Amino acid sequence: MPLNLSREPMPEQTPAKRRSNFSEVNQGYGAEQAQREAARCLFCKRPTCIDGCPVHINIPYFIKAILEREPDEAVRRIRLDNSLPAICGRVCPQETQCEQACVLNKKGAPIAIGALERYVGDHAIRECLATECSFQEKPYKIAIIGSGPSGLTCAGELRKLGYAVTVFEALHELGGVLRYGIPEFRLPKDKILTPEIETLRSLGVEFQTNALIGQVATIPELLENKGYSAVYIATGAGSPQFMDIAGEDLNFVYSANEFLTRMNLMQAYRGEDAATPVHVGRRVAVVGGGNTALDAARSALRIHGVEHVVLIYRRSEAEMPARAEEVKHARDEGIDFQFLTVPVAYLGTPRGEVRSARCQRMSLEEPDPSGRRRPVPIPGSEFEIETDSVIIAIGTNANPIIAKTTPGLKTNSKGYIVINESSETSLQGVFAGGDIVSGSATVIEAMGAGRKAAHIIHQKLSPQK
Repeated sequence: MPLNLSREPMPEQTPAKRRSNFSEVNQGYGAEQAQREAARCLFCKRPTCIDGCPVHINIPYFIKAILEREPDEAVRRIRLDNSLPAICGRVCPQETQCEQACVLNKKGAPIAIGALERYVGDHAIRECLATECSFQEKPYKIAIIGSGPSGLTCAGELRKLGYAVTVFEALHELGGVLRYGIPEFRLPKDKILTPEIETLRSLGVEFQTNALIGQVATIPELLENKGYSAVYIATGAGSPQFMDIAGEDLNFVYSANEFLTRMNLMQAYRGEDAATPVHVGRRVAVVGGGNTALDAARSALRIHGVEHVVLIYRRSEAEMPARAEEVKHARDEGIDFQFLTVPVAYLGTPRGEVRSARCQRMSLEEPDPSGRRRPVPIPGSEFEIETDSVIIAIGTNANPIIAKTTPGLKTNSKGYIVINESSETSLQGVFAGGDIVSGSATVIEAMGAGRKAAHIIHQKLSPQK
């Protein structure tokens, strides 16, 4: 039988329709579409796709169950490795990880692994399928700080191994960056995120919200006074970066962290019906080239009354770290891309509100340490972009609360926690992973760190005899 080199297309809302709503853009496979895509898998003897996955999901194993029209079995199989398949299927960059490693990539389109993962995860939520596992309860309690993707994954893995697990979340809602950082049109909170978390709760994971570790309790207190045998720090990197240029203190200049938190966690996407709507005016400028910048730009475009959104990025499109799919969606929706451009100042009105971004054109020279070509200013190329608001999405820093309240916890010059190859920090019994260690990375990389740490904690507390 000849190879099928063309993947099953993902149904999606049209650009004209979706730019005025916050419903999901990608609509997901139906059963027959998933069946046709699964039939393309070669089920290689050495499946390189697994090597490309940071969580090392046994991808052919769950795809085979789809092919055999056994979606319940596909759920069971994927949950052996991944506690959050409906989330990963939506937000992970499969095109640069598992799908890039697919052997079909050499001749045509790789298997749509992300779309199939989403199909399985959505089936589990729709059918309310509980995670099947049997374990012997261990006599240890584990504290996990942060309920983002790394913390949730670590919690799920440890609970399946029999440990009592408590997740401490500083905010009033669970999910970390999945809750406050990713727009509704990419990850529906009530439909997808909350049910995935409830699956972990049904396993016996305990969650405490409004619990800022470092304030309500310190890590030494958790270990010495609260009876925890180990702590996993998964607080992410949520402190915004700025460019330190004139005008950043003007009204309606937002960090992407603030803007997306208000849009998502505080549900400003509901518009005037929201308790805390976000004012952006008719014209919005977003600065940055990553997924967060794209999320901010596409969210702003959907706010009632917005007429024009421009994304300002100092390099070319080829250097953008954002997912290709997100760039395409943004362009289709009408986002105006200004490449090789950087703001040098923001200008304000007499009332202290931003009115324009003074920008400068750039050219690219030899690659910098990141491997991307270094942008340099072109003399005499300054110009202005009129705007009613600015959203700055150029990266994040580590939150310093944990480090400041944990004596002896080693951090690097940027404030990120230092760990060894076993995910251990400088303190005995304290582990860390995700963005608080690596800096801003992908959801699946954070999950991989959480899964690795869970199994290392298990090996140390319950060594095989």
